[in-house]
Amino acid sequence: MKITITGSLGNVSRQLAINLISKGHQVTVISQDTNKAAQITALGAVAAIGSVKDTAFLTNAFRGADAVYTMVPPLATSEAYYDEVAAIAANYRQALADAGVKHVVNLSSIGAHVPAGNGLSSAFYRVEAILNELPDTNIVHLRAGMFYTNFYGSLKMILQQQMLGNNFPGDARLVLVHPHDIADVATTLLSDLTFTGKSFRYMTSDEKTGNEIAAIFGQVTAQPIQWIPFPDEALKQGAMQNGFSAHMAALFAEVGISIGQGRLLEDYEKNKMVAGKRKFEDFAGEMLKAAVNS
Repeated sequence: MKITITGSLGNVSRQLAINLISKGHQVTVISQDTNKAAQITALGAVAAIGSVKDTAFLTNAFRGADAVYTMVPPLATSEAYYDEVAAIAANYRQALADAGVKHVVNLSSIGAHVPAGNGLSSAFYRVEAILNELPDTNIVHLRAGMFYTNFYGSLKMILQQQMLGNNFPGDARLVLVHPHDIADVATTLLSDLTFTGKSFRYMTSDEKTGNEIAAIFGQVTAQPIQWIPFPDEALKQGAMQNGFSAHMAALFAEVGISIGQGRLLEDYEKNKMVAGKRKFEDFAGEMLKAAVNS
């Protein structure tokens, strides 16, 4: 089959392309980075270089595809995140309709069950709603938990300060997912194309509290690692120092507030559907090993 993937060579999309190519599918990978073209070709895929904000480009990239994987790229400097995300979703909707695509797997997020209150995650409520307006397209939204790979951003803190944290207490429960588990589920869906209608599935590989995560990193490093609950403002300032706009930093902090108040997982608790196989303990060991060897 012919399958088009958005997301360039990101944590999910690269592995998804590898999986699909290994199954004999003809894969096109969309990227806005011209420097990625050679890497995409080296995987055995066709590189489509252009912007997800360009509907005509997307239509051409989607045309002839039996299925498409969609995702919204990171928008760290956005000043109007919900509106920008909705605009990208609308571009996808139009391009999918014009190209006549009948099957879509869309990367969404835990917290997308409500239109506001869950920070960055609630933006995906609009993404799902916009794509679901396609009358004759079958769509599965994969509502993913927090990516394991996000903890690479805490690597220096773990190794140098023996701590990590966020703006919620250490006993708050997190739903975590390995990007490759998402890729595996998306591979099955895109290869079989047996799904119909509009649906969502929660994607999780593990569930841990902040304290448990700290303890796991402590075991791996053979040092005591402490989970530190940061004040909201401190988290925002840290995010801005790492390139987030003030607007995005505030939405990032709102995710943590929702976790601390137990709101983010309300719908997930009612609809646990898809569990990945890669456990956090294994990832933590691989992450620290890679850091030492780099």
